[in-house]
This record gives sequence, structure tokens and C-alpha cells, in this order.
Amino acid sequence: MLTLIFLTFVLAFIVLFLKEFVRTKYVAIISLLPFSIFLYLLSFLPTIKDGTSSLIYTTDWVPSLGISLDFKFDGLSVLFGLLISGIGTLVYLYAISYLKGHPLLHRFLCYLTIFMGAMLGVVTSDNLITLFIFWELTSISSFFLIGFNNEEEESRKSALWAFSITGLGGFFLLSFGIIVGTITGTYSISELLNHSDVLKDSPYYLLIILFLFVAAFTKSAQFPFHFWLPGAMKAPTPVSAYLHSATMVKAGVFLVARFTPILGGEFYWNTILLVVGGVTMLFGAFHSVFRKDMKGILAYSTISALGLLMFLLGIGTELAMYAMAVFVLAHALYKAAFFLITGIVDHALHTRDINELSGLRKHFPLLAVTAVIAALSCAGIPLTFGFIGKELIYESGLHFSDDSWILLITGALFITNVFLTASGFLIGFKPFFGKGMKKVRIAHKPDWMLLTPTIVLSFFTLLLGIFPIIAYKEIILAVFASLNREVVEMPLKIWHGVNSSLLLSGCTILLGSIIYFVFKKWKNPMCFVQRFDRLAPQHIFSILAEKFRLLAYKYTFIFHSSYLRSYLAVIIVFFIGLVGYKLFTDVPLRVNTTGLSEFRIYELVVFLITVVAVIFAINTSSRLTAIAATGVVGYCICLIFVFYGAPDLGMTQFAIDTLTTVLFVLVLFKLPPFLRFNNRRLQIRDAVISISFGVLISIITLQALVSPADKDISRFYAENAYVLAKGKNVVNVILVDFRGFDTMIETIVLSIAALGVFSMLKYKEDEEELEN
Repeated sequence: MLTLIFLTFVLAFIVLFLKEFVRTKYVAIISLLPFSIFLYLLSFLPTIKDGTSSLIYTTDWVPSLGISLDFKFDGLSVLFGLLISGIGTLVYLYAISYLKGHPLLHRFLCYLTIFMGAMLGVVTSDNLITLFIFWELTSISSFFLIGFNNEEEESRKSALWAFSITGLGGFFLLSFGIIVGTITGTYSISELLNHSDVLKDSPYYLLIILFLFVAAFTKSAQFPFHFWLPGAMKAPTPVSAYLHSATMVKAGVFLVARFTPILGGEFYWNTILLVVGGVTMLFGAFHSVFRKDMKGILAYSTISALGLLMFLLGIGTELAMYAMAVFVLAHALYKAAFFLITGIVDHALHTRDINELSGLRKHFPLLAVTAVIAALSCAGIPLTFGFIGKELIYESGLHFSDDSWILLITGALFITNVFLTASGFLIGFKPFFGKGMKKVRIAHKPDWMLLTPTIVLSFFTLLLGIFPIIAYKEIILAVFASLNREVVEMPLKIWHGVNSSLLLSGCTILLGSIIYFVFKKWKNPMCFVQRFDRLAPQHIFSILAEKFRLLAYKYTFIFHSSYLRSYLAVIIVFFIGLVGYKLFTDVPLRVNTTGLSEFRIYELVVFLITVVAVIFAINTSSRLTAIAATGVVGYCICLIFVFYGAPDLGMTQFAIDTLTTVLFVLVLFKLPPFLRFNNRRLQIRDAVISISFGVLISIITLQALVSPADKDISRFYAENAYVLAKGKNVVNVILVDFRGFDTMIETIVLSIAALGVFSMLKYKEDEEELEN
């Protein structure tokens, strides 16, 4: 699997450089990549379909930290992998036709391929750290996909919101992984199954699940993090169909499902999922019928479906786990079809407003059939796979473990399904039936590459609806086993007799149809919802973002004032505070002056010269005098090194001071005339900071003289300098070998700084030339 994902990323960057090939008719061959992955994953079904087996492939990465590139194939990962690669194949074909002639199609396919590889990594990873890496790659690649139309401000804004929210979740996922790995001593997700009790009994259990939920809720657009998903509809329709129906937004659901056997079954786990999932599914379903933009309807119905999946995971019973597995597949089939149908309509007529669309079945009869099938599956009409899922959902609510909550749980599911049914009819029926439009100008007639994906999705919706045993035996049973850690057979059937679930289904269709007819004729229902925009999470988050921006501005103004002396003052004050606090609270101060050697006359002379040079440096108004004075200070320090038995260090310092002085003098000619920016108050401030720093260093030096010296480190360097590095000068060996990376990085930093200074000077010269 590692090789397959690696090749996927390689192909993504190859596509980026195949700009001319992408414009040819042979570009459809790229869809063979996801199709080959789909076939590869199908090969695992005979092994895992009984639910008792799973396959794990391990490759060491950083074994000292317990980080490995582990990939696990069980029912859950294979189900999501098949959705990613199968629907991905259809989206590739669709996108090639949808964006035909677009100058950046090669870039789009590159982003799409990276995203597919990242999602495959997420659903198959069996290591917490590698899971996080692929998780972040999905956020980054989706940022480029959502903001693909980067010349539009709304697209850029939507991409930034999506990246900000999901990126926040990535931080919490990393924190979750580190805490869990620290407690259990392993980052392997499979091994965590054996540490379930340890994690549940840990005092950090609540913190662990909160971190996990924030990661999952942000990615799967749960309330109040849901608002990025409707904004992401600014992306091209192939992106919406892929990211927001079958793949990215379900990553959060996958994450919670993956850790359900490890952390689930507890009060906090189930309660949080029930509350957040319930609010999200009701909120999304209610809002979906108020939209008139087809993508807007799909966005909010998707939010509702994601909340419903979380709600089922919160119910946590065997029936709920089966319902979750079935609904993941059913929703992916009809919602991907809806998005692709919406894209075809928009591509052909340049509008997605259902108020302006009517009677399109005359112009797109085949598309109308696929839209009706998707709508019927969304509503849960018999002989569609959506009916099987809806029956199981109602069964899950009616068999909730706490009888006192059955009515509330089932009522929430019922209301959600009623509004989802109405929203499905608004997409599947309203644009295609009724009176024909007066003027129909078809800009782009759909070709086979646009229509085939919708036909395939509709075909499988009917096939699995009529023969649900196929899905049950091949994948659903294995998914349930990976969630429940045991095999419990519960075959899927079309007919269960007349029962409460069937009656609820009938009422759902009836009420959903009534709401559909009401909202079908309501021209501007958004006026009702817009009254509450001030209370919307997006509005609140926008205010918080603005406050944060102002805080960042003030912080930048205080700590990044563009004055070197301010930067030095902040660094030195921080050092004084930190080291001073540690020194005076934890170190028993002792001063012993009896062991100090007497001043020798040449040491006193050098000291006095240093003092005089410092006074000159801080009082002169001549840059040249200041540079000369600082050079004298540097040379005096070199002499002190020589006096106390470190001639090699003194010579090194001498060379550095000489070079620094020369560079200062050379730069001097490029600087503007000398100006005195500081006043008496700033001089007093700097004097206090300098004196405090000098006193602190003096105390540390005196304390070091009476403290016992630990020679272990210096002894190690002395003993191993020649043995390991073949050098006799210990100081040089430390700088070049033992601290080689440190020296190299310092050199890189200096080089970058030099390039920056040169570029600014060059820019100044260019400006002067233009003025002349």
C-alpha cells in the first residue's frame, strides 16, 4: 500500500508537467489510476468479508519513536477505500469533460490526485502519526481544490475558511495521538485495541475524546464548525462531488468509527456524539429546504447526513453500527449523483437556481431518470438502497438502550428524514418536472463522460436496493465486525413486514412531499433564515477572527517594531526574567571571594580600555567612531581569552571581530545619514536593562566559581574528539563534527540574512535609477 500511495503522489506531480497531454483526447487514461486502486481493494474482499480477518502491512519509519508506516485492511478501511477510488474514477472522467479546455486542468488533476492519495492514506493508516500526516495532506490538497478558481475572492475566502477550520482539527488530532501514545506506549491503532481499558480508566480520558472529537467534528462539518462546507461549494462541481459527498467530509466519521472499539461505549462518548450529531442533523436538514441554489441545498443536506452518521455512532448499538455502515454507502451513491447532476445543469444552463429551472426532462431525459433515482434513494423509497438505510436508522432509534429516550431519539431521526426527503425532491424533481422553461439556451450539452458517472451511481443505487444481500455479504458484515470487534449476522432485507419502521418511513415520505410542495412554490424562503444571521456560528467566528487579527496587529506593533534595539531589549528582558527567576528561587546563592586571583596590571589596563570604548560607543554621534569603539571592545575580549589560557579561542574571536568591523564599515556607506531616534526616556530604559543584565551575568559567574563543576560533558568531548572525529583540537571538533548541524544552520541563517540585506540594497539602487 505504501508503494501504491507513493506512486499516486508521484503521478500527481507528473500530471502537473503534462500540460499539453492533458489537452488531448487521451487524457481520460488518467482515470485508470483510481480504477486500478479500486480493483486492488476489491481483491481484499474475499479475505475480509467474513469479518474475522484483517491485513496489516508494516514498514519501519522512525522505530526509535515507535512511528511506522502501517496500513490496515479491514471492513471499515476497505469500504472507505472503495468509495474513494470508485467514486474517484467517476469524478476523474467527469472533471475531464467538465473542465475541458480549462488552461489549468493539469493543475486541477494534480491536486485531485494528491487528495485521493492522502485520503487513501487516512483510511488505511494503522499508526497515529502517519494518520495525522495524511490527515493534514487532505486539508492542504482540499485547500487548493476549493480555491481552484483563485481569481474569485469568494473562492479564496472559502478555501481559507475550510483550511483554517480543518487545520485546527489537525492540531487536536496530533495532540490526541501524542497523549494516547504517551499513555499506552504505542502509536499502533491495532495495538491500542489491547489498551482500551487503560485509556478508558485514564484520568485524561475526557481530554482524549474531546481532542478526537474536535478533529472529527471540524473535518466532518459538525455544528458549530459546519459553515465552512457551504462556503466550499464555490469550488468546481467535481470537487464538491468528491470531497463533500463521499470522501473528505466523511473522514471525521471514519475517525470516530475507527476509535469506537477503543474509546467508545462510555457515557461521555455516547452523550457528546448524540448531542452534537443530533443538533447538526436537525440544523442541516432544516436549513437545506430554505436554499434555492442546488449546491446550497446539497451542502446543508450533506451536513445533516454527517450529523446523522455521528448520531448513529452515538447510539452505539449493534443496529446503529449496521445502519451507519449502510448509510455511508447509500449516502455516497445518491449524494455524489446529485452533485454531478447539479454540475451538468449548471454547465449547460449557467444557473443552479431551482426557481429558474423547470421541465428539463424534455432536454435531458436520461439525466432526469438518474435524478429521480437519486431523489427516491434520498427519500428512502423501496427498491433503492436508501430505503434499506432508512429502515435501519429507524430501527436503531426504536431499539435505543434507554427506553425513556426512545421517543426523543426517534423523533429527531424522523424530523431529519422528513426534511432530507423534501430537499432530495427539490433537487431531483423540481428542475426536471413541471412546465418547461420559456427560453432554454444550452451552452454545453452533456457528453458521455458527464452522463456515465451519474448512470453508474444510479445503477448501483438500484442494484443494492433490489439485492441488498450483495452489499451485506461483500462489505457491510466486515464493516460491522471492525466496529463491534465481533461478528453478529443481521442480513439486510427489502421486506421486514408491516412494523413501526415501515410506518415511520411512510409518514416520512408523506410529510416530506408536503414540505416539498410548500417550498417548491416559495420564491424567497431565505428571507426567513437571514433574520438569524447575527446568531449564526459563521458570524460569530468572523467576529472572533477579526478580534484575533487586531490582537495580532497590536502584538506585531509591540514586538516587531522594526527597531533592532527593541528586539534586543525584548530578548534580554525575557532572559533576565526567566534566568533571574530560576536563579533566585532554586539556586542557593553563595559568593566566595577568597578564591579569586588578584588583578594583574595588564588585565586592569585592558579592562579600563574596554570601559572607555564602551562609553565612546554609546555616546558618539559618528557611526565610524562607534564601529571603531565596538571593535576595540572585541579585541579586548580576545586578549582576556589569551590571558586565561585560550589562545585558539582568542584567535577565532579576533578573526570574527576583524571581519565584523570590516563589514560594518562597508555597509556604513550604504546607510542614510545618522539620525538620533531615541530620547532620554529610552536611554534610561536601555541603561536599566543593560545594568540588570550585567549584574545578572556577574552573579551567575561568581556562583559558577563556587559551584561544583560537572566534567562529564567536557570529558566526553576530550576522550572522543580524536577517536570519533579524528581531530586534536577539541573546540574545532565540537563546532565541525559534534555540532555540525548547528554550525551549518547558523551558516544558512547568515546567508539568508545576507541575501535579504543585498536584495533591499539592490531595490534601493533600482529605485534611484528609476528616479534618475
